[in-house]
Amino acid sequence: MGRPAFDPELGALLAGMPLGTELTYELVQQIRQMPSPPFKTDAERHDVTLGEITLTVFRPKGLTEPAPCVYWIHGGGMVMGDRFSQIDIPLQWLEELGVVVVTVEHRLAPEANGTTLVDDCYRGLLWTAGNAEELGIGKIVVAGISAGGGLAAGVTLMARDLDGPEITAQVLICPMLDHRDNSTSSTQYAGGPGVWTREMNAFGWRSVLGDLADVPAYVSPALAEDLSGLPATYVDTGTAEVFRDEDVAYASRIWAAGGDAELHTWAGGFHGFDAIFPDAGLSVRARRTRTEWLERRLS
Repeated sequence: MGRPAFDPELGALLAGMPLGTELTYELVQQIRQMPSPPFKTDAERHDVTLGEITLTVFRPKGLTEPAPCVYWIHGGGMVMGDRFSQIDIPLQWLEELGVVVVTVEHRLAPEANGTTLVDDCYRGLLWTAGNAEELGIGKIVVAGISAGGGLAAGVTLMARDLDGPEITAQVLICPMLDHRDNSTSSTQYAGGPGVWTREMNAFGWRSVLGDLADVPAYVSPALAEDLSGLPATYVDTGTAEVFRDEDVAYASRIWAAGGDAELHTWAGGFHGFDAIFPDAGLSVRARRTRTEWLERRLS
């Protein structure tokens, strides 16, 4: 089966990276020992521990009036990453839009599985909304990338169904939405090597589902029968990645339910391209488009 070509600039950058095809638990353990890339911010920061999860709050310095909040969920295939993974994305919104960022460190599979990960993220959202006055926040946006994008979609469904916190918008960046792993794009990106292959995706889902007999839609949001009543949604994906078709389908189903969704499928973008190479031309355009959409939603 043919594959859409990578954007030339991104393809050249990717050629210099060590890539694999499959994940093992041993490899995941090694990756977990690696520190998150360093980041710089002038924002005020404090940590909050809620049992098994940790939140970090970043606030613009000198904030005197309530500001919008971005509740951030990191990527890592459900098995890797921490609350500072890909944190430069929401911190860019903090700098440019003046938002408060709350980032959650949920438990990871396979040590935690079933609904634990999405429950952790929802618990962090409840704390954030419950402490809105103390945090100095108003509108809440739920956002995430890759596995975090899937968890963000699950958390947003939970908030709708459980009469939870009001969510102004959700930003789903190359989200991991469908445990069935059987789309055309998934098949195209089997056999790797790549940033995230079908085989890696299958490992992630096996790890989080464990022996779960019935997969809840909060865990695999593509299973949700009803996508009505969701907040304004931004879906970002690339043409050259595993999640392309499930992401396009999710946006299409929101439209079919009468909802508000904006979909961007970036030609030549592979999984997480703008997180890995933020200065590439396509990445700059993708980030700017996403930020402008968010600014409109928060104005």
